[in-house]
Amino acid sequence: MSSTPLSTASEPKPVRVRRLILSHVDPWLLMLLLGVGAVGLVTLYSAGDHSLSMVIDQAERLALGFAVMIAVAQLSPEWLRSVAPWLYAFSLLLLLVVLAVGDHGKGAQRWLVVGPLRFQPSELMKLGMPLAIAAYLHVRALPPSIWTTLGALAIIGVPVGLIALQPDLGTAVLVLAAGVLALYFGGLRWRWVALALGAVAAAAPLLWMHLHDYQRERLMIFLNPELDPLGAGYHITQSKIAIGSGGLWGKGWLMGTQAKLDFLPEAHTDFIFSVYGEEMGLIGALVLLSLYAAIVGRCLVIAMRGQDTFQRLLAAALGVTFFVYVFINIGMVIGLLPVVGVPLPMVSYGGTSVVSLLAGFGMLMSLHTHRKLLTN
Repeated sequence: MSSTPLSTASEPKPVRVRRLILSHVDPWLLMLLLGVGAVGLVTLYSAGDHSLSMVIDQAERLALGFAVMIAVAQLSPEWLRSVAPWLYAFSLLLLLVVLAVGDHGKGAQRWLVVGPLRFQPSELMKLGMPLAIAAYLHVRALPPSIWTTLGALAIIGVPVGLIALQPDLGTAVLVLAAGVLALYFGGLRWRWVALALGAVAAAAPLLWMHLHDYQRERLMIFLNPELDPLGAGYHITQSKIAIGSGGLWGKGWLMGTQAKLDFLPEAHTDFIFSVYGEEMGLIGALVLLSLYAAIVGRCLVIAMRGQDTFQRLLAAALGVTFFVYVFINIGMVIGLLPVVGVPLPMVSYGGTSVVSLLAGFGMLMSLHTHRKLLTN
């Protein structure tokens, strides 16, 4: 007699396959991400001047991203670790190709065009970087030695430099954060962190000389937005006006004026939080921030439950890098950080960034749902 339960044996094959796929999806992360995605679509409708086609386009990208997330969640952590160096190498090759034959747009060379597909290879490096550092540290003694640390910094520094040359300072900062955070969670000693910060401070004059004119301008405006309120400081000035005018409860959905009257540039991309803050107020902003905090918290729970060094470092790096995304975007639109062109995750209008972000959450789900029973 078969030992297979009757309920399982009698199920049609498509049902069993569907249950197997869903068993590798973390319901908490899925619900939180769907919640943020829904907020994004509602806000985009207002920020995009009631453009239904823009909302449908973004909804299709989100659907693709969630499909990729579920597909990646089916992959085992062992497979992710084995493919890490190859994904890193492939992403690095694409970054070199971008510098040679990449498509130009808005003064930057960041895109590759393959037939109807136009994408940014730097988005792929957002996944390849934490994977590569976690796999690199997995087979080495921790906390990392000076030579291990130097090797990791080389792995991090090359793609960050290539992305900065495009130039794309925002993505370079995010890729740098993903790699450094994985290294930090691996036990990087504080004295080396202090030494690195000292070296950056000492090299600041040299870095300033190599910045593009618009990057220097952004830093100066960050220090004094009133320096050019109708020119370079216009974005941040209008952004703070929009958020401040929302008050406690906001003006109400579709009732914001800064974006509707075209006072707020890039309202549907980098500055979409300003639109949200004006319409939903402080209470609405706290609700969105709570959703983000819950996502990061869930990521850290998954990291703590990781069963080896690779799983713990990868989950922690992905989760805290997501926090860095949110922190940089909101920090720049309220004037606490320079404007570097980082979108608000799952809310700003965009394609490649949504798919790469959700693919990262697919990795987190894989780490959580493929856990094995440990024996003595």
